[in-house]
Amino acid sequence: MKEVLSALLYAVIAEVRDRGEMKKGDLPPIVWEVPKRPDQGDFATTLALSLAKGEGKRPTEIASLLISSLRQRADSAKFVEKIEMGGPGYINFFMKNDYWYQTLLEIHREKGCYGCSSVGRGKKVHLEFVSANPTGPLHVAHGRAAAMGDALARLLQSVGYAVDREYYLNDVGVQMTLLGKSVYLRYRELFGEKIELPEESYKGDYLINIADRIKREAQDRYLFEAEDACLPFFTRRAYETIFQSIQSDLQQFGIQFDRWFSEADLYKNKEVESALDVMKLRGVLYEKEGAVWVATTRFGDDKDRVAVRGNGQTTYFASDIAYHRNKLERGYDHLINIWGADHHGYIERVKAAVESLGYTADKLTILTHQLVNLLRDGKPVAMSKRSGEFVTLKEVMDEVGVDATRFFFLMRRADTAVDFDLELAKRASNENPVYYVQYAYARLCSMVRVAAERGWKMEEEIAAATPSELSWLTLPEELALIKQLSLYPDLLVSSAESLEPHRLTFYLQELAGMLHRYYYDQRVVTEDVPLTRARLILMTAVQIVLKNALAILGVGAPERM
Repeated sequence: MKEVLSALLYAVIAEVRDRGEMKKGDLPPIVWEVPKRPDQGDFATTLALSLAKGEGKRPTEIASLLISSLRQRADSAKFVEKIEMGGPGYINFFMKNDYWYQTLLEIHREKGCYGCSSVGRGKKVHLEFVSANPTGPLHVAHGRAAAMGDALARLLQSVGYAVDREYYLNDVGVQMTLLGKSVYLRYRELFGEKIELPEESYKGDYLINIADRIKREAQDRYLFEAEDACLPFFTRRAYETIFQSIQSDLQQFGIQFDRWFSEADLYKNKEVESALDVMKLRGVLYEKEGAVWVATTRFGDDKDRVAVRGNGQTTYFASDIAYHRNKLERGYDHLINIWGADHHGYIERVKAAVESLGYTADKLTILTHQLVNLLRDGKPVAMSKRSGEFVTLKEVMDEVGVDATRFFFLMRRADTAVDFDLELAKRASNENPVYYVQYAYARLCSMVRVAAERGWKMEEEIAAATPSELSWLTLPEELALIKQLSLYPDLLVSSAESLEPHRLTFYLQELAGMLHRYYYDQRVVTEDVPLTRARLILMTAVQIVLKNALAILGVGAPERM
């Protein structure tokens, strides 16, 4: 409808210019708002304010001129009830009820596709998220990244983007050697040897469990071999075990990756060396103090970065350069990385690396998410014994369920910390936001079952419905519900463009609240047949939108609770 109204306004401006009442020239884009107050209309634009300076007139003069012409056009009357001026020059459009009734029928026609669009035009997006080091179990912050990344992928797909989900495994380097040594020391400890664990070693019961499994399988075999000879085995075994655990946790969480990318493959395929060769040809590498540096300051970084140390070892930054080159060469239109807030200082150097490879920095977007404050009845939760340092994602999923875990992780902007109260997430009450939304859907399912028991065949009723049969929906709260449903398609587009899936949790809570209040105040299945038909069509439209939005968040829509 915004596109229709924009076309109408442009046509009116052309008429006014032809009459010599406005200057000719380029027009500003028309910006639309959905007023929060019903007395300000259903759609409003600030076009008159944008035109005022160029015209040398007050915004109210221009608004009055445009409104007068709009009222005279027959095509306005098809769907617009009235047009008024608001504030300092706003043009407010009030839509006829028939327009809103058509929205209900559109929802039923499109069902699971309602809200979807093709604005992404099939552009290829590479989305890398979670990418936790395979040195320990996933913790709650990783879970937030997982929920955010998966919801963002679903959101982008819903508006026409082709999205590939990828997990980058940092499976080489000092951290992997340290992991192997940590398990090796735990293995020796299990045989009664007194071990002083180095400060930098990995902690947690999960390492003891891995060591115990090796002990049961290999007995004391590795007690009599040199440490250097043992470490590759312990490193590989620890890595494989933890990697399987990560995959299992993500599968339980409902996350599927299209690809698991190994850092080791970058070295195996000589891609790190190749990427540095490209940089050398582009003149952005130089040597200093025996090391090889990347001149990232040329591209906005605060200092140049080492790619190869003086001892010949490459840095993690060199791997990142090669990895991003690999992604870019796969032909993606855009790359999105989701990182923890502790990686914020790393953003500029990676963007600089992209530019130093010959690409534009805007090919890459890096989102960072803040931590999760885990609470129990408002008090901080103690760290996990399993991890030794944090509460694991699996522990949270097992306690409160996958749906609650995902919804709570998505309730705030990525750059805002999340307070996750475990007891609240389990509570079957209106205070629990995921319960509140899911119960709204389950309540509608129950309503539909009751209607079916009373002889209503909803599929047939909906198929035969016309706008005139929906004219029984005249209550302010009924029209407000329809208008809320009509916002959903634009919400998907704006949320996708801003890369903010959390907006859907706000929308769902508001829609669920409107539904619950309506249910308390009004009967849906009554003795009045035309009224019941109209209200059931409205309620099942709400049901469709609730389910569609929950699906994008990766949260279930239970039919019974």
